[in-house]
Amino acid sequence: MTIEHETIDRLAREVLRRQPEAEQVADSLPRLESILSWVRGMDEARLRTTGPAGLLDLTHPAWGEPAPAQPAWQTVFPTGRGSGYGAPPPQTAAAGPAPVAGGVSADRPACGVPIPDGLLGLSLMEVAGRIRSGEVSPVEVVDAALRRIEELNPELNAFITVTAEDARRQARAAADALARGDAPGPLHGVPVAIKDIIETAGVRTTCGSRILADHVPAADASVVRRLKAAGAIVVGKTNTHEFAFGPTTVNPHYGPCRNPHNPACVPGGSSGGSAAAVATGQAYLALGTDTGGSIRIPAACCGIVGLKPTYGLVSKAGIFPLSWSLDHAGPLARTAADAALALSVLAGPDPLDPSTVSSPVAGDYLAAMKRAGDGLRGLTIGIPAGWLETRVTSSVAAVVKQAVARLQDRGAVVREVDFPGADPMMLANRLIILAEAAAYHLPWLRTRADEYGADVRARLELGQYLMAVDYLAGQRLRAELCQTVAAVMRDVDLLVTPSLPVPAPYIGQDHVRWADGMETVPDALIRFAAPFNVTGQPGASVPVGFAEGRPVGLQIAGRWFDECTVLRAAAALEPAD
Repeated sequence: MTIEHETIDRLAREVLRRQPEAEQVADSLPRLESILSWVRGMDEARLRTTGPAGLLDLTHPAWGEPAPAQPAWQTVFPTGRGSGYGAPPPQTAAAGPAPVAGGVSADRPACGVPIPDGLLGLSLMEVAGRIRSGEVSPVEVVDAALRRIEELNPELNAFITVTAEDARRQARAAADALARGDAPGPLHGVPVAIKDIIETAGVRTTCGSRILADHVPAADASVVRRLKAAGAIVVGKTNTHEFAFGPTTVNPHYGPCRNPHNPACVPGGSSGGSAAAVATGQAYLALGTDTGGSIRIPAACCGIVGLKPTYGLVSKAGIFPLSWSLDHAGPLARTAADAALALSVLAGPDPLDPSTVSSPVAGDYLAAMKRAGDGLRGLTIGIPAGWLETRVTSSVAAVVKQAVARLQDRGAVVREVDFPGADPMMLANRLIILAEAAAYHLPWLRTRADEYGADVRARLELGQYLMAVDYLAGQRLRAELCQTVAAVMRDVDLLVTPSLPVPAPYIGQDHVRWADGMETVPDALIRFAAPFNVTGQPGASVPVGFAEGRPVGLQIAGRWFDECTVLRAAAALEPAD
């Protein structure tokens, strides 16, 4: 497919009412040709009467209806040119290591891990219990976290804004409340961190951008209100990929966040600052968002637990949107039990967010932790056919296979299952996210385009040129995939895949080299995670080992609203005390 430079230029000027720059048009052309070649390769006639998924209500029985006998997703095949998310990769693969820009491939010593002994080494559950019992003071705990931030932030750059003064004030108030005998909430006095696309009253929320550098919200997002109502104390706003539109947290405006296991590597993204903060004891819990893997990717890169709940379970009110149809909010924590405690606070309907389910469907997530102690007998776990054999490094595959064996040892039945490939699910994700993000950002692109970082601007530019039929093809493909997956999940309780096909890439690395060609780093990082944003299933990344000196995560996905089983399996993989 060939698109003329003049066509893009004219569309921008006459339809989008923008004055495009020549270099931006030149960058958009190959990206647009790449993704349109991909979608045009699908047999759209097979979609027949399938309507668009839109804002999924996954409690509706329609999603349990039989999938088409000849679904369109079976005709989706990768073009080898990428999804447009990163610059199209070279078409040849020579021997040798993957290319790394800027000469940053040398390993650097780990910074901030392991988590130190003492207070900062406690889990969320443990520190919350000790505060409630009076064994430690909220003031003591908050001071320890702030000292840790002061020590590590110059190197790791996990925080954009630190709210030390306000956190200490809240800690004193929390201590006074305990002294009065007030009933404490489940997170009373616990330091937590908030991704900087989630609004916080009176504290700037930059979205990692220049455009919102001075934005100070008047109200908290719903998830922040729920954390505070449970007694949590916010110590700061964490670094993020600009507007959450990227998987590395290499931020051109506030500096890159670094991986604590190797600061030459990315922490994953877009919730990279949240993951790095939790992994190093700067906070016991952090909030992230996930549109194509942005909780699970950094959790895997940093060696912690990251949980993306079912679509509609946790409110997004007060969170800057990347893609309304795909956005999720959830916790990053050190253990499955910590994630369960956080989810018990966060989950539930919200009248401010029409995408949340209208009736309560939250489970007893902490009870799932007790069941984990009894093993996984009675559970059937599926491994999607081909997912572990296609474009996964041998070192990651070996660690994942060992983790799967541990699940079997705990009593689970593990078998391979027929499941849609990652490629059609990736295509649906890309078509939806590119179009919706471009729509949201169009006013700023018209007036402040030069204030975006180059990579995010390129993605937003690409989304401007997708047609409505392409966006709706993505939404219709999503609906078809949801019905297909519902049928698969009737026969298994869980699915497991690698969280990532590679260990955390180096900062500045552009591509990953495989035996059959090249893949952009952004496409590689989202390939296993983004499919479960399309289906809306709950998914967690759990640390299961190391490859090439960097953490490896196992992704566990479950049935809609069955976070309890996901967390039970996650806990079963954790080392015994």
